[in-house]
Amino acid sequence: MKTTTNRITRLGLTAALAGTTLLTACGGEGEGEGEGEGNIASINDTYTGEGEGEGEGEGAAESTVVPSGGGEGEGGVEIEKAATDPVVFRAALAITEAHIVAARDAYAVGEKQAAAEMFAHPVSEVLLDVGPYLRAQGVEEFDAMLTAAADAVFDGETEEQINARTEDIIATLREAAKKAPDDGSSEARIQAGVAADQIDRAAVMYGISGESDAYEPYLDGYGFMIAAEAAYEQEKAAINSELPEAAASIEAALELMKSAYPTVERPETLDKNPAALTAASSAILLALGG
Repeated sequence: MKTTTNRITRLGLTAALAGTTLLTACGGEGEGEGEGEGNIASINDTYTGEGEGEGEGEGAAESTVVPSGGGEGEGGVEIEKAATDPVVFRAALAITEAHIVAARDAYAVGEKQAAAEMFAHPVSEVLLDVGPYLRAQGVEEFDAMLTAAADAVFDGETEEQINARTEDIIATLREAAKKAPDDGSSEARIQAGVAADQIDRAAVMYGISGESDAYEPYLDGYGFMIAAEAAYEQEKAAINSELPEAAASIEAALELMKSAYPTVERPETLDKNPAALTAASSAILLALGG
């Protein structure tokens, strides 16, 4: 098995909360070639890219930087904003949740290797960098829950057992989200921002998916779409009341995303127009004042 991935050292946010968006295609190419299969430690070894320069060499990081209005540096948004910005804080948790639901659903259709990778990836893609800011807000570490879930996939746990692990992880993430820093923003605006971020990621992943036959970018996008809907549903009534234009744009974008990602299994043909998905994401930005 050859897996290429990278840590998210900066979190991109839409909704006028960021300059650029850094998205990650979690998996690599040659899925299931055998090397290291059944050993979660071999997956974790590829995350850090130890001994190899970032962005070059076999196993180097894969990333896509999508401009959305300027910004500085590789990803535009400094991860330190998680200390003060509740949307950045919660977006990191939503990215983790996206991986978890993608892992659960991939396992349900027999994609064992992809499921294990999705469970494990946030440990180094997100939590390695965001962890200090989570802990500063009183969030206890939960990395072990993710790696245990990945190991459970290789141990052959039942779908019901994997679902139970998923529910526990998501409940932990939702509790952690309650400890986001307070910058005076309403819950409606925060959750709209998180939903916008996940929709943006799903839109870009769909475009990446069309560039190859790899499953992982599609699976990433599928997870982001599910996480976007979950973020929106948590404060749907408040968003509709306080930000009706944003609510309408989010709902329209989610409908398009659902047609782009109809199931966890990648369709034989990706026949949606990536530009339409991007436009739907941009409409949320405009509605939120971006």
